[in-house]
Amino acid sequence: MSLDSHAARVSPRRLWRNAKIRSVIFQGLTLVLVAAAFAFIIHNAAVNIEKQNIASGFGFLNQTAGFDISFSLIDYDSKNTHGRVFLVGAINTLFVSALGIMIATFLGVIIGIARLSSNWIVARLALVYVEILRNTPLLLQIIFWYTGVFLGLPTVRNSLSIGEFFFINNRGVEIPKLIAGPHAGWVLLAVLTSAGLSFVIANWQHGRTRTSISNWWIYCVGLIIVPIVIFNLFVPDLSWEVPALQRFNFSGGISVPISLVALLLALSTYTAAFIAEIVRAGILAVDRGQREAAAALGLKPGQILRHVVLPQALRVIVPPLTSQYLNLMKNSSLALAATFPDIVNVFSGTSLNQTGQAVEVITLTMVFYLMISLLISMGMNIYNRQIALKGGRPV
Repeated sequence: MSLDSHAARVSPRRLWRNAKIRSVIFQGLTLVLVAAAFAFIIHNAAVNIEKQNIASGFGFLNQTAGFDISFSLIDYDSKNTHGRVFLVGAINTLFVSALGIMIATFLGVIIGIARLSSNWIVARLALVYVEILRNTPLLLQIIFWYTGVFLGLPTVRNSLSIGEFFFINNRGVEIPKLIAGPHAGWVLLAVLTSAGLSFVIANWQHGRTRTSISNWWIYCVGLIIVPIVIFNLFVPDLSWEVPALQRFNFSGGISVPISLVALLLALSTYTAAFIAEIVRAGILAVDRGQREAAAALGLKPGQILRHVVLPQALRVIVPPLTSQYLNLMKNSSLALAATFPDIVNVFSGTSLNQTGQAVEVITLTMVFYLMISLLISMGMNIYNRQIALKGGRPV
């Protein structure tokens, strides 16, 4: 029987019974439907833009913005373009998200461990913290910190001082500023070199003696501090500029606006409550026998937690922790409640109102959040693979 005659005898019903063929057909239909939906949305948006005589395209990014931004980590003034506004808002969003993630992680680990404390008061205080912050909306917490706490602080002339170096008032927080001289680059290079050398020595000592790397933190800190001390003795390149109260405001130092402080506190404390429960669940997931075996070897409770429990709990903690990091980054879009100039406030808000090009502005904002979310997920997935079990043994 020829191949052509055999193919002719294969009926459509027989082909449909093949699971692989059905899967390919369904996937193809799904792609066609998704493409058709996107085409309809794009066509509908183009028609509406044309009817309203709104200019399309991204040429507006080169137009002068004409408005000021209260907080910027890069140079900006009202003569800059909307493209610069996008960059300022993006950097501000990344800045508050990165700081919030670090603070929330630190608080979450501490509170999660405290939830399991044998001390009744400590455990109950941690429980109250978690239950209150997890069960109240984040937007209300931002408004509480901004209007209820910081706007109620004393005025500039009556600022609260901490050691005559830090000042807090209803405009913001004044902190000292580090002044770097012309040789500061060499100081930074020396610190980075010492830090790398410290890491190499600690790992070498760990491989030679099989003791914990954390036992060598004193040597590592010493190797980092020594070059700073030497450079400051022979090349006085680093100094501090302390804020000083003038007639109407402070001069010198760094002024941190209350909008940033309020948003950062709300984001970090709110997310820390969820991270605390993740940490608590991860610790409880470690078999009790691991603790008993470590205690039988003479390890102290703190050593058991650091060297036995937490390394194993990380495998349970990291996956849901990634979701909390993503939530914190996306929740920073509520910065408008604290008047902080993030990308949603200044670009999707002010720039959109001035240019009227909503499709382009919202598209750029969505792409920004999508890219940052994918980068956070990729980084956490890489770390998760590093701590995963390989060959039935811990990495």
